[in-house]
Amino acid sequence: MAFKDYEFWFVVGTQFLYGEDIFETINAHAAEMCALWSEKLPCKIVAKPCVKTSGEILGIMQSANESKQCAGVITWMHTFSPSKAWIAGLKALQKPYLHVNTQYNRDIPWADIDMDFMNLNQSAHGDREHGYIASRMRLKRKVIAGFWKDEQFQSKMAAWVRAAVGAAESKKTHVLRISDNMRNVAVTDGDKVEAQIKLGWQIDHYGVGDIINEVNSISEAQTDEQMAEYEKLYIMDTDNIEAVRYQAKIEVALKKFFEKYNFNAFHTNFEDLQGLRQLPGLAAQDLMRLGYGFGAEGDWKVAAMTRIMKQMAEGLDGGTVFMEDYTYHLEPGNEMLLGSHMLEVCPTCAAETPKIQVHPLGIGGREDPARLVFKAQTGNAVVVTLVDMGDRLRLICNDVECKEQINDMPKLPVAGVLWKPLPCLQTSAEAWIYAGGAHHSVLSYSLNAEIMRNFAEIMGIEFIHIGKDTEIEQFKKELFYNDVAYKLGI
Repeated sequence: MAFKDYEFWFVVGTQFLYGEDIFETINAHAAEMCALWSEKLPCKIVAKPCVKTSGEILGIMQSANESKQCAGVITWMHTFSPSKAWIAGLKALQKPYLHVNTQYNRDIPWADIDMDFMNLNQSAHGDREHGYIASRMRLKRKVIAGFWKDEQFQSKMAAWVRAAVGAAESKKTHVLRISDNMRNVAVTDGDKVEAQIKLGWQIDHYGVGDIINEVNSISEAQTDEQMAEYEKLYIMDTDNIEAVRYQAKIEVALKKFFEKYNFNAFHTNFEDLQGLRQLPGLAAQDLMRLGYGFGAEGDWKVAAMTRIMKQMAEGLDGGTVFMEDYTYHLEPGNEMLLGSHMLEVCPTCAAETPKIQVHPLGIGGREDPARLVFKAQTGNAVVVTLVDMGDRLRLICNDVECKEQINDMPKLPVAGVLWKPLPCLQTSAEAWIYAGGAHHSVLSYSLNAEIMRNFAEIMGIEFIHIGKDTEIEQFKKELFYNDVAYKLGI
């Protein structure tokens, strides 16, 4: 997965004013800090030799740009580093940028503090000098203040690191469009050129016939191998084994197609199945378990976001899954939302071992498809959607509480998630609709709004958060101010 491939560079600023003997101490402090952070954070943090001049700063930033392993740069001013020296380097930097305002020692050494100590430990004013030039240059960056050993400080760093890896993976996202999006649907469409410019996504179309040819080429032995994988992971709860075998063929065929053209996300469309005997259900679910992004009904944006958010969530508890707002439960004081889709909810959110079942599907006009049926985990989560507002991309994030689904749905054999949106269903739904939120989304038990905000800020797209403190009139003002800002190019 993603995190083993990335590292972050820790660049510490200083100068020659206080003598060269301090550089060894600065580098030792940086190495110690990076060693601890590398244990606590998802990625390795690499200490670079402290920088003293404009040339050194420019060189390290250019090297960061060229490094495939470097997913971002973390800066810290151990001593006072005149910020004019940083202009060329920061102007050249193309990687995500985190500025930490910390200091090596936690406490002031009252009995021993002298000018030598002050000359070495100047981040209290050195980081303000550094912060000014970034603000003056209008640079996108994250600022985190606090003591570098504190859990809260490290938690904020981890949230930014995950977002920065998401940004790196975003530029590697390659979406396979199998047919187009559902006819006459607006929110699943959008500007694919703008998505490639802003987010790095390559979005390519292939006809259903190309997939059918691949399915028809799959041997019985290849199908048997995939069936054995299903038997290990899931409970076979059907006598219609032939229907399951067809899903296995679809999955093997899609994996071959992905590998051939380097795709890592895809969508289907039930309106355009041509010679496919079933709409991909079990196949799509199991591919998502493996980390591929997916979107239904031609929704290429949610397919890409599913893949990216799965990468960002690596190593965390809980699942990250394609989702759709299905139907409301409007019991007074206990309002909830049932999320699901007709076939394609990823099993990483299951609270129990999923069952493979075969049931009729009322749309698509094909054979009864095999799918995984299960109830979902409980816990806190976020629901995230990306929409094209015409003049910009908007990422909308709603905090939710996933609840136990105590009721069975014998006549709706699908995988489902039951949640209470914050602050309540009514306010959440009104805010989501005012913001233009889609009916397709990504639900993640692993990620949170802070991570998603960091991702949006790194990518330079609008972020809208709906949470426990959301109030509709203030929310409408935020949308209005954002519209004005984007129209003015602010």
